[in-house]
Amino acid sequence: MELPNINKKQIETILENGRRLDGRKPFDYRDIIIEKNISKNAEGSARVKIGKTDVIVGVKLDTQEPYPDHEDEGTMMTSMEYSPASGSRYESGPPKIDAIETARVVDRGIRESGFIDWKKLCIKKGEKVWSVFIDIYAINDDGNILDASAIASMVALKLTRFPEYDEKTEKVVFGEFTETPLPLTEKIPFSMTFYKIADNLLTDPTRDEEDAAEARLTLAISKPAKEHIINAMQKGGMVTLSREDLKKIIEQAEKVYDKVYPEIEKQIKSKK
Repeated sequence: MELPNINKKQIETILENGRRLDGRKPFDYRDIIIEKNISKNAEGSARVKIGKTDVIVGVKLDTQEPYPDHEDEGTMMTSMEYSPASGSRYESGPPKIDAIETARVVDRGIRESGFIDWKKLCIKKGEKVWSVFIDIYAINDDGNILDASAIASMVALKLTRFPEYDEKTEKVVFGEFTETPLPLTEKIPFSMTFYKIADNLLTDPTRDEEDAAEARLTLAISKPAKEHIINAMQKGGMVTLSREDLKKIIEQAEKVYDKVYPEIEKQIKSKK
């Protein structure tokens, strides 16, 4: 449904009545659609749409020397880019601050959750390890790029398979894939971002709602057992969040996780 031009006051007024312009409740997500293995060249790839927001993620694997303080662990690097077609505010050129922040938030959620078993990426201690490269590309931005990017990255990692590795030459044979999956744990990070508009909190904003927001908080949550675990947090915006805001966000985050993540998992496991 196409919405007319709106302003912040209209958004605030509707939110005060517990509704939103598109009819959702404050903590409802738009439909999430996942497409798997969309790239024939990446070791893992996924496309995620949340409403009209559209993001593609590709995962590439290569080898490198380990970091001196982690000689038996693999490495990871996350980058993000907005297509100029994703919105009128984006231009060609090097990544701007919003793209850099999105990449860092996604990276931190994956890294701090322990989702990847880093030690199993070691080929030869102190000499060679596998490195994971996550490339995020926004096709259309209609709000909540952060969550879309995090979901697409998580899905792409779950679909990743190692390329062939020639032990004699110690080189990766790109374009030839094995059936060996990336070593992952049950600590699957699901990132969700809560936005504050006046005195109201909500999730999964549209572009207009996101522009009207004064503060946001991203939580990367996993649930390897019965309890939810907050692995990482990122605050954005100029307005502070109160203790009551934080309490409500954490309470709602658990509810959102239990409602939304199972639906994502169904799509990941689907044969389509």
